[in-house]
Amino acid sequence: MEVDPKDIETLYKEKPDAGEYDVARLKDGEPLAYVIGHIPFLGLSLDLSSYPLIPRPETEWWTEMLCTYIGERTVHVLDLCAGSGAIGLSILKHCPNATVSFGERIEDHVALIQKNILRNGLDASRAAVYAGDLFAPFEGSRFDIIACNPPYIPEARTLDRSVVSFEPKEALFSGEDGLETIRRVTEDTGRFLTPQGELWMECDIENIEEAGRLAKEGGAARFEIRTDQYERPRILVAYW
Repeated sequence: MEVDPKDIETLYKEKPDAGEYDVARLKDGEPLAYVIGHIPFLGLSLDLSSYPLIPRPETEWWTEMLCTYIGERTVHVLDLCAGSGAIGLSILKHCPNATVSFGERIEDHVALIQKNILRNGLDASRAAVYAGDLFAPFEGSRFDIIACNPPYIPEARTLDRSVVSFEPKEALFSGEDGLETIRRVTEDTGRFLTPQGELWMECDIENIEEAGRLAKEGGAARFEIRTDQYERPRILVAYW
């Protein structure tokens, strides 16, 4: 496939030892971030060597919004479906009094999050990383905020080859309607929040209203739908 010259320029800038093999990976459709091996995110440099979902600009947008909202408050945050750790790591960097637990099912990504804490010089004493399926590692724990970027794409949807051929399908697709994981999250969230706790969750623009209804079914007192930088409904904020 044809490679954007700007991607070639970025490749050699970010990866000075890049060679023909790396260019060939781009020509094969592999995302630039994987070929380089890392990606910037809110002042962080995120290693992607275990091939988690590549953090998107939409996620960066609402994560910055969340960091601003937290500010210097003392809160305990859970980054659920953490992947590279982008959301929780940003909170560690920009919110000095927050503590963050990370929940990730894939062991290689758990190691990656720990690597990214060290890579970015973050305070590891304010972080804890757990392996397990959704809330399984957190029985008995309570959080002020749960931040989650779950898989939310309906299985039948067609995506670009560079996405479906290289990024982890388990981080993209979630059942016929895209809500399989969101159902599980919203059903259990209330048991893991402090009183007046909040869920911040990225959703598909086509099923976010239904995600809000599921949050209400799970015990949320109310919810808000917020737009991303493209004015698309993208972020569900539910209050328990």
